[in-house]
Amino acid sequence: MLIITNILAGRFIGAVADVLYAVLTIYFYIIIARALISWVNPDPYNPVVNFLYRLTEPVLSRFRRLLPVMGGLDLSPLLVLLIIHFIRKFLVASLYDLQLYLGPH
Repeated sequence: MLIITNILAGRFIGAVADVLYAVLTIYFYIIIARALISWVNPDPYNPVVNFLYRLTEPVLSRFRRLLPVMGGLDLSPLLVLLIIHFIRKFLVASLYDLQLYLGPH
């Protein structure tokens, strides 16, 4: 019975890791798109621009408060991208390792 429980727990953790990796990857590219459109003067009423701002502004604004003012240079997207990369490399990879540990031996 313990073997079945470990297998199920391992598969659940693997599924969580897969979903987390996918969500982080999608958000990674959304942050990149937001940074790219900030280089031009986007129409704030454009639905795509509005969508990107609504998805990214809550996260980016928190990091902007932590960073020093750099004369108009916004480094918050870079910091968020680095954190996403760290989470994928550390947390998601650790979940995959845990899945392997719990799987059948």
